[in-house]
Amino acid sequence: MTTVPDRTSQPDAHPGSAVPWRLRAAAEWSWRLLVIGVAGYVLTLVLREFSEIAVPVAVATLLAALLAPANTWLRARMPKVAAAALCVVGLIIVVGTLLTLVGSQVSGGMGELTAKVVTGLDQVREWVRSTFHITDSQFTAYFEQLKTTISAGGNLGSTAAKAGLTATHFVAGTFLALFSLIFFLYDGRRIASWLVGLFPRSARAKVDGAATIAWDQLTSFVRATVLVAFVDAVGIGLGAAVLRVPFAGAIFVLVFLGSFVPIVGALVSGAVAVLLALVAHGPVMALVMLGVVLAVQQLEAHILQPFLLGRAVAIHPLGVVLGIGLGVVVAGVVGALFAVPTIAVANAVGKYLLADDPSGPPVVALASDPGMPDQSSGAAADDEPAGDAERVSR
Repeated sequence: MTTVPDRTSQPDAHPGSAVPWRLRAAAEWSWRLLVIGVAGYVLTLVLREFSEIAVPVAVATLLAALLAPANTWLRARMPKVAAAALCVVGLIIVVGTLLTLVGSQVSGGMGELTAKVVTGLDQVREWVRSTFHITDSQFTAYFEQLKTTISAGGNLGSTAAKAGLTATHFVAGTFLALFSLIFFLYDGRRIASWLVGLFPRSARAKVDGAATIAWDQLTSFVRATVLVAFVDAVGIGLGAAVLRVPFAGAIFVLVFLGSFVPIVGALVSGAVAVLLALVAHGPVMALVMLGVVLAVQQLEAHILQPFLLGRAVAIHPLGVVLGIGLGVVVAGVVGALFAVPTIAVANAVGKYLLADDPSGPPVVALASDPGMPDQSSGAAADDEPAGDAERVSR
């Protein structure tokens, strides 16, 4: 007669122990989670210490994911060196053109806007003085005290230095990001092969699959984010142009760039448009501009985000908000920028590694490289054909 094991009871590896198995299991989970938390904290400290290198490389990775389709298309028609160079030069031209248009528009209208700001501030000052019966000397004293408080508590200089955003670090980081981007586009397959080769041979298949999922998740996130940012910028920029808000072109660029930081960037860029409308045309036009911003945000939240980012990144909105908050606490603006893609990649890779039977092609591509040779075969990376691009762009 066959005995059916009792599956309701937990097997005890220490039958003579006085500690219940549930308590031992909780203790084991606790110290393992503690080790993981300490490791993550140490990694954060290392990245912050070397932020002048880590941030440009991370930016280059996002740009490589953005330019991957164009690089793949060009590599099918020209040498990979020319394709990578053309992608980088095209990116520089586009960004330079946008910044030039913004600079020319701002410099052309700054005088008129400054005069309107001065007039508006005088009106606000007169209203405060007549409403609260504050004399000019008291108003000046309060204003100076406010400036002193902001200057003492802001500590903006050290925050910018820690984030690697001082003028010197910014220029050096820009060149490092472009240099890294060129090699990601040109030789991404070899870089991926070398990174996977650092792991033990028995773990390379799983690392291959995890890297593939991470890259697919990152490229999907970047492409969806660009589309959402473009729609936001067109909607708010067009509304600003129709309402004759100053610097409509600059608002378009600001909204487009700000939308890469989910939720926070859209709120800040929209607030700038509303403030410019208030300064230039008064509270009525500011309310109309606010309505335009809210309408575009509702379009993004209820249509674009669910259908585009929702499919690309399976993260609950609360997770997005908490992730951005954590990123701001850890690394400021840079942390807010990379919080969502980091969570998206970690979520996808974690599901893959924790699955009982993970599946997926062992293909790694840091830029637009369509594949990577099997580590166990010892084949050279340059011997791989340039086909099978659909395996990467799934």
